[in-house]
Amino acid sequence: MHRHNHSHGHENASKRIGWAFSLNVTFTIIEFIGGWLTNSTAIMADAVHDLGDSLSIGTAWGLNKLSDKDANSTFSYGYKRFSLLGALINGLVLSIGSVWILFEAIPRLSAPEMPQVEGMLLLSIFGIAVNGFAAYKLSEGSSLNERILNWHLLEDVLGWVAVLTVSVVLMFKPWPILDPILSIGFTLFILFNVVKNLKETLLLFLQATPDAQQMKEVRKLLLTNENVANIHHFHIWSLDGEHNVMTVHVELKQDVSLAELKKFKNELHQRLENFGFVHTTIEIEFANEDCRDS
Repeated sequence: MHRHNHSHGHENASKRIGWAFSLNVTFTIIEFIGGWLTNSTAIMADAVHDLGDSLSIGTAWGLNKLSDKDANSTFSYGYKRFSLLGALINGLVLSIGSVWILFEAIPRLSAPEMPQVEGMLLLSIFGIAVNGFAAYKLSEGSSLNERILNWHLLEDVLGWVAVLTVSVVLMFKPWPILDPILSIGFTLFILFNVVKNLKETLLLFLQATPDAQQMKEVRKLLLTNENVANIHHFHIWSLDGEHNVMTVHVELKQDVSLAELKKFKNELHQRLENFGFVHTTIEIEFANEDCRDS
């Protein structure tokens, strides 16, 4: 049994990622200029980090567009797993980038520098607006790729909130040490969530079962059918974190007629519809029939 979905959702994902990429590249250029004008090492460090974000978002955009291509003889399931590859690459890039920020921020605890505060304030407001809008656009999507990229942008938003807070405080108090303290705090928060998403992405990339509860429910559905004696070679895996595939061998209790077999297959098809599999393959084995895959 096969059920095919249109690629409308992936087209929207590509548009959202394209928006994020355009905004991020433009603002990265502004950041480098602003960091130089304000003599702020924090802003310069964030600009370098945003440059890495731009590269990874651009990669994700290309891979996401590639994932919309139709199946062919080389990629018989299509190109959807390329989107998952993009999520994996971006998770690794963001994890490495977050660790790098920690290495940059921790030494500043002992030697903080006072930047040009007014410039920091203006850039932080602009940074929150631009990155916040890009994060909002990506929040409309549900793919793993978009979720990973959303953490890229959320990290930037939180970073600019930290810069805004520090710049306001520094207008009244000479406490530049607040900058590295806040940077370390939000980076650890982001790193925790990204590592969690990266773990999920890696498991799906290695074809782990995407939803253990769903697997239990499908198994129960199959085994409670009056015609089914047992099931084996039962697998559920995901193409990209959204589109799942299910295969199973079903052993019948007794031989049935062709009409009964058609009725049984239609019944299974209707009951499996609720799980939204993009591909289902069910091998029917008659009573006392040897499984060719044993």
